[in-house]
Amino acid sequence: MNLISLFIISLLTENIVLTKFLGMCPFFGTSKNKNNALSMGISVMIVVVLASLITYFINNYILIPTETTYLKTIIFILVISCLVQLVEIILKQKFKGVYNSLGIYLPLITTNCAVLGIVLLSSNNDYSLLETLVYSVGSSLGFTLVIYVFSSIRERLETCNVPKNFKGYPIAFITAFIMALVFARYVGV
Repeated sequence: MNLISLFIISLLTENIVLTKFLGMCPFFGTSKNKNNALSMGISVMIVVVLASLITYFINNYILIPTETTYLKTIIFILVISCLVQLVEIILKQKFKGVYNSLGIYLPLITTNCAVLGIVLLSSNNDYSLLETLVYSVGSSLGFTLVIYVFSSIRERLETCNVPKNFKGYPIAFITAFIMALVFARYVGV
């Protein structure tokens, strides 16, 4: 597969949030304003890219040769949780405002199914190291793009005349549904 097409597919066509519905907790939880959404997207991107690279080597040079691929999921979760702790420590020390704004959602990156999903999809598709890097960057950038666009829409909806029963999460779910329809149409589903 061409690396450019793999990047575009992972970024848009098979967007991890809108076509696979992974990572919905931070998608809804941190998308009330653009700054939080962008901070979450960048944090997820860092964790995804590093986790994808580390798990590539673990899978190809430890698990497959020792025929212990049944440990893949638990090992990958362990790698992801260590990376999230590292990102959390760095944000707490260097970017206190970002750390405070993300709140409980930062440690929840560990259980973010989008992160594990991207890592497992890379592994299960037997991507090379370069393909793994392209796929993880494209997918996590797609996550960041979608959560940022969604947060922009949600900020705008706060100032719009939305019926009382639709304020908050109901209109957010409707917006996410419409965004998913747009991506489904783009994909041709």
